Order: sequence, then structure tokens, then C-alpha cells
Amino acid sequence: MPAKTQLEVRQMQTHLYDSCDFKMVMKAMLNVLQDEGFVVKNVHLDLGFLTSTKEVDVEGRGSRVWMAVFGSPDARWQKTNIIDATANITEHGKQTKVRVNFQIKQLDNYGNVITVNQIQEAVFYQDFFSKVSKSIFIQEEKL
Repeated sequence: MPAKTQLEVRQMQTHLYDSCDFKMVMKAMLNVLQDEGFVVKNVHLDLGFLTSTKEVDVEGRGSRVWMAVFGSPDARWQKTNIIDATANITEHGKQTKVRVNFQIKQLDNYGNVITVNQIQEAVFYQDFFSKVSKSIFIQEEKL
């Protein structure tokens, strides 16, 4: 698949919400990230900035079997994926604009970084923004 341009990436990572309640959108973002298993690391309300991290153990997904057969005592395999999320929430007229970036870091069994990649699948971001929309609705309806 051809690489996306910076503009395409930014469009994929950005969503406008009709709510002009900045704090409600921020709270919805926090709720969705926590629902998805992320640990919120930093929130700066004045800047509309937040960071969070999710750690996923992937060791049992076949990589270890290969190492048991062909590996040496110093063998390395993919053990953990760490997904970092950074969000920028801003008031945008009568709307609230959210830009979120997800990055996945793969670590080996020794904790060394194998790869670091930005998640660039549009459906991933669409799914996330859909969950934020539902969270905003729940808050607005006080459910």
C-alpha cells in the first residue's frame, strides 16, 4: 500500500464533534481510552492534551513455538506490543476538534524495541471516533 501523505494522515486522525462542550469531549475521550484498556498517563486540560498507553502481551501467538524449535539460549522473539495514544482537543467555533495519534511499539522478550510504527489504518480511527461519539451521547443524555 502506498504511503499516505501528511495531509491524509492528519485527516484520518482528526474528527469534529458538534458539541461545543470542550470538557465533555475530553471526558468522553478519557472514558473511551480507559474502556479500551489504556492507562491515562498525562492530561493537561488547559492545553487539551492527553497521553495514554496500553500494553498487550503477544508472546503466545506463535512466535515462541518457532524459537523453541530453531532458537538458541539468546533467542529473541516478539513479546509485547505497547500502543501509545496522544490526543489534542480544541474548541473550534461551535464544535470541538479532536486529533488523536496511535503508535504501536513492538518489544522483544528482553524489552528491546523491535519496531515503532504509527497506526495508519483509517478504520481504526473511525472505530475510535465512533466510540467517542457514543460516549458523548451517553453523557449528553445523562445515561
